[in-house]
Amino acid sequence: MTGTVVVGLDGSAQSRAAARWAASEAVSREAVLDLVHVVASGPSAGPAVPAGELGSVPGQGEMITREADEELAERHPRLRMTRRVLTGRPDRLLCELTSGSDLVVLGSRNLDPVAGFLIGSVALRVVAHARCPVVLVRSARREPSAPPGVPASGHVLLGVDLPGPADELVSFAFGEAARRGCGLRIVHGWQMPLTMLAVRQTAEPSRLPAELGEERAEALHLALRPWREKYPGVRVDECALQGRPARHLLKEAQDASVVVVGRRVHRAPASTPIGAVTHAVLHHATVPVAVVPH
Repeated sequence: MTGTVVVGLDGSAQSRAAARWAASEAVSREAVLDLVHVVASGPSAGPAVPAGELGSVPGQGEMITREADEELAERHPRLRMTRRVLTGRPDRLLCELTSGSDLVVLGSRNLDPVAGFLIGSVALRVVAHARCPVVLVRSARREPSAPPGVPASGHVLLGVDLPGPADELVSFAFGEAARRGCGLRIVHGWQMPLTMLAVRQTAEPSRLPAELGEERAEALHLALRPWREKYPGVRVDECALQGRPARHLLKEAQDASVVVVGRRVHRAPASTPIGAVTHAVLHHATVPVAVVPH
């Protein structure tokens, strides 16, 4: 296998955690790890990750990428790495790098359990416009054998919509579970359609939700059948749960190694680039979050 995993660095603790996570990912993919530091210039310049000052000291970018290279080479002697220091708008340059990369990895800073994680405007723009999956990694609280901040025994958690979840999204999640040798939990959250609320007043109170739940569960199972056959070695646990999708995903994410959510690619400039569910998961999930464009 060949490919490239890009990680944005600024010398902060969260970018170092992102680099360690990205290195483990690159090893599992047999890919090259591209260590990138952007010296911000031009309008709306800002760091690629939410903390740190890019380019505040001459030669800082070279020092940051060199130190990351040395640390990761010690952890992963066979990992192939490249180093780059670029100058310009971080969001624009990182989005350009997504065109030829398999994955882009950035860091995010923990604020508190209520406020969630600080996702910088640059990182949000990269997530919103990237052409490849983008992973936001939280700072590590411990040093497990798995990537920093990730429970070693955790499963991959995938949030899907119906009908017909996007192939790019499902393929990414199954691939992650296969490489990690872990289980894949797939969650579809659904809510009672407004048109059914009036009907519910005249019907048996619990009948309609139960029937709709069974229909959703069956539709989910059928949609995933081809993927189960393609990845027979991946243990799959699927569920269709009534309620807000983001709420279910955040609850399930507590024991996951990574959460995988999607982002619809809209052609209309005025369209919302990041959906409400993905936005909530990005800000409140305590484990790495992968956003897959489709």
